[in-house]
Amino acid sequence: MQPTLLILAAGIGSRYGGIKQLDQFGPNGETIIDYSLYDAIRAGFGKVVFIIREELRKDFEEIFLPKLAGKIDVDFAIQALDSYVPEGVGPVQRTKPWGTGHAMLCAWKHTDTPFAIINADDFYGQEAFQILAHFLVNDTHDDLHALVGYEIQNTLSDYGSVSRGVCELNSDETLASVVERTKIYRLNEGENAGQIVFEEADGLTPLAPETPVSMNFWGFKPAVFPMVQEQFADYARANYNSPKAEFYIPTIMTNLIERNQGRCKVFRSRSEWFGVTYPEDKPLVQASLKRLHDAGRYPEKLW
Repeated sequence: MQPTLLILAAGIGSRYGGIKQLDQFGPNGETIIDYSLYDAIRAGFGKVVFIIREELRKDFEEIFLPKLAGKIDVDFAIQALDSYVPEGVGPVQRTKPWGTGHAMLCAWKHTDTPFAIINADDFYGQEAFQILAHFLVNDTHDDLHALVGYEIQNTLSDYGSVSRGVCELNSDETLASVVERTKIYRLNEGENAGQIVFEEADGLTPLAPETPVSMNFWGFKPAVFPMVQEQFADYARANYNSPKAEFYIPTIMTNLIERNQGRCKVFRSRSEWFGVTYPEDKPLVQASLKRLHDAGRYPEKLW
């Protein structure tokens, strides 16, 4: 059975200042999603589910359906503010989506195979898709999931802080914990210039450059969905009146581990990762993609 690829594409992109999921970065106007789709198809994925807001559906259909026809099955899952919110909770006081964990839950009825889930605005590289496709096809344990980890030093932006799931590993390379840190950056001045830190209310905490982090490239078995629904119901009851509260995939995995409901194998990828958070990141991403085309890693035209 071929695995499914879920693409997290419902974000608003407040720091980028536009719909970066659909912005053009490749030498022929390709989106970053195009490269993920190309790599997923050649790794053996059989279906893609775009997780989007309803108002983006027409744009996604016009851009992706023609180029993907006959290459991979395509479906759309809508992440609405009231999706999977338990009865009696609310009214929900928010305008932005509930976060990546909620988005994953919104794809439940569109997904009946083992699946990978990625960000729309991150480039992960061919090797990462091959690693997860092999795992999802061959591993038979319903409670064993997966994560492709990248070194924090290779995932920062020169133009501001980033959010990353910071990982701690067990001796067998399974995940001990992952904590979403929403403000990670490299110090630019002072005696500790160059040090990578994450910022919280009580100050700065340093991170080693090789610290593995989640870039939201996860692999799950479909048996996880009822547990995710239960987790989100509890989260929604506690946070329905917090307009900026977000239910993250790292939160899901942390709860699975702590409750002995699941384990997570961490694969370290040598693939080149890059992404776009700020407008200033765009020229760097464009240059990186052109370099990969010039090196023959991708054909002159993807489709």
